[in-house]
Amino acid sequence: MWYFAAMRFDLTDLRLFLNVHEAGTITGGAERSHMTLASASERVRGMEEALGVALLLRERRGVQLTPAGRTLLHHARLVLQQMDRLQGELADYGAGFKGHVRLLCNTSALSEHLPQVLGGFLARHAGISVDLEERASSEIVDALRNGLCDVGMVSDSVDLDGLQSFAFCADPLVLVVPRGHGLAQRRSVDLAAIVDCAFVGLLDGSALQAHITQQARRLGQRLNYRVRLRSFESVCRMVGEGIGVGIVPQAVALRHARAAKIKRIALTDAWAARNLMLCVRDLDALPAPAQQLARHLLAHSP
Repeated sequence: MWYFAAMRFDLTDLRLFLNVHEAGTITGGAERSHMTLASASERVRGMEEALGVALLLRERRGVQLTPAGRTLLHHARLVLQQMDRLQGELADYGAGFKGHVRLLCNTSALSEHLPQVLGGFLARHAGISVDLEERASSEIVDALRNGLCDVGMVSDSVDLDGLQSFAFCADPLVLVVPRGHGLAQRRSVDLAAIVDCAFVGLLDGSALQAHITQQARRLGQRLNYRVRLRSFESVCRMVGEGIGVGIVPQAVALRHARAAKIKRIALTDAWAARNLMLCVRDLDALPAPAQQLARHLLAHSP
């Protein structure tokens, strides 16, 4: 039995409460939880009695969370996420793995800097599995602080307060344009000077794309995207075809300059002069597999 704080809330209670919130009614929450309405109602009342405060406001069209209910929902999600991860990691042990590491990274780290060095680590440590997921840097540091991942790879543009951070590599963003573009002879430019250009970018959901969009919003502008693509390579090739300009990590521009027929131009905005940082809550307190991965990444940084 899993206990929530000092109150006797089991996992069934927490999942029911989450289902009730998502369905908007106790009836819908009961159906999602595969229990009768009477049983679901009794469990919700039991939670409220244990707390001594209402968790839901019952209305004609459904239920709404009270402030206490919103707090319970937040922690219930964390507990259920941790339990799901626990089950997954234990399943890995059953499959022969000896360790499991949760690694979150931003777009640039995932596509340019991590594959080779991470591949080397996995080849040397056959008993360790790694969950690798792309997130925005701001989301990664929040996940680290909340104990939802072991290691993060983020841009140094985010607030790293309360975390141990280590320089991994320089990762500046640059503008790429076709070789015959009017800006091709410029050595540098800022975002304000190019907001009226047609852009080629990554699909929605990309952490880097969200970062660039945020910078444009700070200027009170919205970038005009002719096309959105899945990879940096595709962005560079489309730029080379004259469809628009793009913003990519410098490492990407260097790798694809010749094949894609593009020119790179330095971005003078402070947010573009960024570095990748490896972050953890406490390196020495990490489980051994996570420590091994973090130290390997730092020892083999580009």
